[in-house]
Amino acid sequence: MYTPAPPAQPALALAPAGIVSSDLSLASPVARSATTKLRVSSTRLDVLDGQAATVTGALRPELAGRMVTLQALGRHGWGTIARADTGAKGRFHLRYVARHTGSQRVRLRFAGDTLHVGTRRRLGRLNVYRLAGASWYGGGGSLACGGSLTSATMGVANKTLPCGTLVTLRYNGHTVRVPVIDRGPYVASRDYDLTEATKLALGFGDTGMVWSTS
Repeated sequence: MYTPAPPAQPALALAPAGIVSSDLSLASPVARSATTKLRVSSTRLDVLDGQAATVTGALRPELAGRMVTLQALGRHGWGTIARADTGAKGRFHLRYVARHTGSQRVRLRFAGDTLHVGTRRRLGRLNVYRLAGASWYGGGGSLACGGSLTSATMGVANKTLPCGTLVTLRYNGHTVRVPVIDRGPYVASRDYDLTEATKLALGFGDTGMVWSTS
């Protein structure tokens, strides 16, 4: 009796050496491996309202035509406030015109590309100031925001800012970041009374103008 042969099974394609799956579209892309660094040569991060903050540096290894961003940390995370493309030898110059007073942490960021891994670099704080009248006071006694005043107490008195508000003050190249701890001064045209310790840290005189972020 004649029995027909079973139908031939299709031959299995052999995957090339090193590829586990027979679907070549699943092969992983080439991984980025070249490291990068952001070098900083100069910064200007203490400015008056309306002035330009600047950061100058280079993206290594001398990568031209790449975007570098200046980012500030806000309530919803890091956000870009300025950007620039690198030029010859990876050099860049970022410029941001500050419109509002305040103090924020800032960083540089290169997102990376198909061949180069991205990188970031912290820069410290961007302080945007206004001019404010100031005087100082010392002695002892209780503070409106709690505690007692001593010669070592760092802080300022202000008429309206909430107790504990951190204020960055700059005078003659010196910078301090101190809390509001008291009320005053009650003299026209003066915004702050500095404690004795704050006055000494700034190298401040008796009365004058300081830069303030609040």
